[in-house]
Amino acid sequence: MRLFLLLSLQLSTYICHAAPADTAVVGIDADTTKAANVVPTTTTSEKDQTPVPVFNTNLDYKRKIPNYSARLVSIVVPTAMMTYGAVSLGGGKLRSLDMSTRKEIMEDHGTFRTNVDDYLKWVPAAAVYALNMAGIHGKHNFADRTMLFGMSTLIATGSTFAIKSATNRLRPDGSTYNSFPSGHTAIAFMSAQFMWEEYHEVSPWYGVAGYAVAATTGALRIYNNRHWLSDVVTGAGLGILSTKAAYWLYPKMQRLFVHDPEHSSTKILLMPNYNTQWKSAGLSLMLTK
Repeated sequence: MRLFLLLSLQLSTYICHAAPADTAVVGIDADTTKAANVVPTTTTSEKDQTPVPVFNTNLDYKRKIPNYSARLVSIVVPTAMMTYGAVSLGGGKLRSLDMSTRKEIMEDHGTFRTNVDDYLKWVPAAAVYALNMAGIHGKHNFADRTMLFGMSTLIATGSTFAIKSATNRLRPDGSTYNSFPSGHTAIAFMSAQFMWEEYHEVSPWYGVAGYAVAATTGALRIYNNRHWLSDVVTGAGLGILSTKAAYWLYPKMQRLFVHDPEHSSTKILLMPNYNTQWKSAGLSLMLTK
């Protein structure tokens, strides 16, 4: 819900003020006679200056973004994490490690229960929007990063549900047969990778903080007796790869809809929605010509 409010607030700023993208805030003094209150404008002798509107919306959807590239190690590590989980499904030493890890945790923290992980998984993604609203801009503008986040979420959740249905692993608490992989962990690491992609060029510590939150989410799923160790490891790898897949796919989709960024009539429409049955909020996205 907090993420939804942040998205709606920045979107409403764009609609109400219709300011050009990537512009700066101008201070207005109470004394209207002062020259400081005059908003700078471009003149023929000031070719390097541009108009400075009052509000910063950072919403230039038609800007064509470059293709995504990633280091090989950033693909190999999450792939290895998913391979670890796949091997554990066949039993053997990795499955024995699941059992022994759960046994040790239950002996020391058998009564531990919390629902913090239900909300913690979204914190890195929410932080991306909060930082942008605070003036610390990431790699993409509002429209592009919302598309990227939406695609990452769809890939992560869709893949998780498909694998859960195919594997039918019993949860450690014996409640249901949908333990593998951990959906909470997948979303948490998807959000953390989203934060890394947007802010590692500003400072790598933003990404480190996001991954720390994601790792905490995964640990809490084990301590809550809701997932095995291999469920969490696999969910982490799946979440990372989901975001990377979205960042690789989005530039290609953008070029499919927007062939000429400077003159295209393609527009993006974001509409908030609320599902009363599942008590969840989100954004509906449409591309129009």
